[in-house]
Amino acid sequence: MSQWPSAKARRVFAALMKLGWQLKRQTGSHRTLAREGWPDFVFGFHDGEEIGPRMLARIAKHTGLAPEDL
Repeated sequence: MSQWPSAKARRVFAALMKLGWQLKRQTGSHRTLAREGWPDFVFGFHDGEEIGPRMLARIAKHTGLAPEDL
């Protein structure tokens, strides 16, 4: 069982913003995020899209997101 719940992309994006990620540029649904000390990360989800536990774990690996941040 994963420690990650499913979450809407809007909620995940808001959590990343709270962690210090900033929107660098946006092309359609693909948003490039930047944070000091981290490589840029492309967040390519529509706001209403549901993101599952496996994808959240992948996002966390690249962004420092934790389950309690949601």
